[in-house]
Formats: sequence, structure tokens, C-alpha cells
Amino acid sequence: MSNTVSPFEVIVDTPDGRLDPEALLKRLPVDGVGAVVSFVGLTRGTEGDTNVLRLEFDAWKEELPKVLHRLANEAGTAHGLRAVAIAHRIGSVEPEEPIVAIHVGAAHRGPAFDACRWLIDELKQQAPLWKKEVTDHGATWKAGLG
Repeated sequence: MSNTVSPFEVIVDTPDGRLDPEALLKRLPVDGVGAVVSFVGLTRGTEGDTNVLRLEFDAWKEELPKVLHRLANEAGTAHGLRAVAIAHRIGSVEPEEPIVAIHVGAAHRGPAFDACRWLIDELKQQAPLWKKEVTDHGATWKAGLG
């Protein structure tokens, strides 16, 4: 058995259909990993006292995977990660369906938690995604990216 640690690996997916966080997790390389931290964002069924029918995500499809790769690589460098698997839906996402999944593999839990939080925060700031919330009162484009 070798003590050589595999290089940092990144998996990015931008499905236009259903997102399966567990299937994405199974693709995460775990060689040299002692901790996996995951974040899964779901569409809420309500916003205040309004029923949410769905969220619609529009994206700059050619750039989104590039931005997700860049963010994953930045997190890997800053936090000493072994692997990142990250996916964000495009199109219509109904209540209780996953919008985004991030799985971070690191040697230790501290860097994994820090990197996962940083990734979701930066994704919401930098990813070329735009969100329209469709409720029983109409549709509204939400401010900002992600």
C-alpha cells in the first residue's frame, strides 16, 4: 500500500433536470480523505406567507461550469482539500427539490467545513445564475447572482 496522496480532484455538474446529491457524493474521490462535508440547498415551499410554486434558474451555460471549477480550485488551494464535487441546477426546480449540492473532501473536518461554507457563499456571489421565484402571487426575479 502506498502513502502517496492523490492530487486534488474536481467534479462539476450543471444538470438541466433532476439533481441527485447522493449520486454526486458517490463520485467524490476519497483517497486520503478523513472528512466529507456536504451542503444541499432545496427549494422552499413558502417564502413568508406566500406559497412558492417553483424557482426558475437561468444561467450563462458556457460559463457556469468554468466558474464552478474555478471556485472549487480556489477552495482546494486555500483549504488544502483532496476533492470537491459541486452541482447546480438550471431550469425549473420545484419545492423540496435540490438546487445545489456541494461535497468537500479533506484530510480533516475543520478545513472541510470552512471550504464548504466558503463555496456556497462564493457560488451565490459569483456564479452566472439568475433566479426567478414563481409564487401563487406571480413571478419575481431575485436580485443578484445565484
